[in-house]
Amino acid sequence: MEIPLFDLKRQYMRLRAEILEVVDRVISSGRVILGNEVNELEKEIANYVGVKHAIGVSSGTDALVISIKALGIGPGDFVITTPYTFFATASCVVRNGATPIFLDVDETYNLDLDQVELFLSKVKEGEMDETVVQDGDVERKVKTVNKVLDLYKDMRPERVKAVIPVHLFGRTMDLERLERIRERYDVKIVEDAAQSIGSEWKYDDSVVKKSGSIGDLSILSFFPTKNLGTYGDGGMILTNDEELAKICRKLRVHGAEKKYFHDIVGYNARLDEIHAGILRVKLKYLDEWIEKRYQIARMYSKELSKNSLLESIPDVDWQDDVRYHVYHQYVVKFKDTHIREKVMEEFKRKRIGFSIYYPLPLHLQKCFKNLGYEEGFLPVSEELSRTTLALPMFPELREDEVGEVVKTIEVVRWQ
Repeated sequence: MEIPLFDLKRQYMRLRAEILEVVDRVISSGRVILGNEVNELEKEIANYVGVKHAIGVSSGTDALVISIKALGIGPGDFVITTPYTFFATASCVVRNGATPIFLDVDETYNLDLDQVELFLSKVKEGEMDETVVQDGDVERKVKTVNKVLDLYKDMRPERVKAVIPVHLFGRTMDLERLERIRERYDVKIVEDAAQSIGSEWKYDDSVVKKSGSIGDLSILSFFPTKNLGTYGDGGMILTNDEELAKICRKLRVHGAEKKYFHDIVGYNARLDEIHAGILRVKLKYLDEWIEKRYQIARMYSKELSKNSLLESIPDVDWQDDVRYHVYHQYVVKFKDTHIREKVMEEFKRKRIGFSIYYPLPLHLQKCFKNLGYEEGFLPVSEELSRTTLALPMFPELREDEVGEVVKTIEVVRWQ
């Protein structure tokens, strides 16, 4: 049987009547740009995530570019982020004239907040505070951060303006710690929640917040393969800051609040009515789809935990019904590159979909060569790029298909 990595067709067959009704309604209304559908979607997303303001834009990439611009970050400024992510997380910094600082990831595949604090304590406070390290090898992390610090010797402390944490593959980062980092080191937080809508974090006082709810600005992507995706590009900016919301609304329409009167230079970055209407239909099903993804992840993990080819598999423990992971992707780590290659060959033979996220970490990309990073600087990200693989994951994936994926990996084990 052919098993795709992701299958929009199955989802569409269920929603076809509702989707076609939306398309007809929008076109018949004659208002196809920034009308009622966008306005209502913004309200619904803001309510779902738990923020005051939501601004619909043309893509997750544009949401990031606008967010950095709205914060006034530009030439001479620096932004900390992860190298193990989609390109836009870092390109948005460069497109605004600023410089990215790449720090390594931890065992969750997310930006290592221990390293973020080691870096910021040295830069902002003059001395590296090793007591901030909460998990792992302190000596290794200090060594990694010192290598990165050497690349930015002439950087002035006040020019480190922001951190962009990415809730990669749908796994929530520690929101409570991110808020503490913002307060202690006086940096802005731009949450990249492109892959994590609906994911949650439980605070020490038992308050539960969703990813995308605590950033000075946060972003979502509605690319077709996302947990909440449209049939084209789309994105959203989230914030609790009214002034930042106003700036972002201007920036998405060429910097104009009133048509043809431009306060600032902005972009053509609007979310259109048809996409907004489609997203409103899909939003009603999002929690159901997240639950199905969770059940599929549990099936995978139950079987794959027995496979000796794998070094790690995603955590599938929703403690206290808190959705720490929404499984945008189900990514496994093999023990070495050779094993991954053999599994991919077998997947191709069996017509099973897969993808490598991401084959080359950003700090080693040609376009960032000027920053001075070398192979070996960020070893965890580099190792993940060599050994991880995304398996088929979408709500309509059947149990027998999961079984076939697991069986195929098992076949490689016995070769």
